[in-house]
Amino acid sequence: MSYTISTAHCWYNYERIIVKIYFFEGIPFTFDEMPDGHLYDRDLVEEANRNKSYEVEDLYVGSNYMIMEGMHPCFDDIEIANPKELPLDLIPFFNEEDLFG
Repeated sequence: MSYTISTAHCWYNYERIIVKIYFFEGIPFTFDEMPDGHLYDRDLVEEANRNKSYEVEDLYVGSNYMIMEGMHPCFDDIEIANPKELPLDLIPFFNEEDLFG
């Protein structure tokens, strides 16, 4: 069985910044920060306004749950249907056939 990664731009940390959150089957587990000046990007702000806001604890709980289940994409060998959607620092852990096959 393979699992799906999705992403969304969301408000984070008491709606102070916008981040790109990564979800594993809908569970948030990590994020990428946006470049400086991202709050001036009207389209990005509108997208974040449409999505749920997240706090540090939300990602901690989601990530901890996946670790306890042995299903965390950062730590466990699991089949990802769309590994190109993973954060760039995780892609080296997947072989070229998974990414470009």
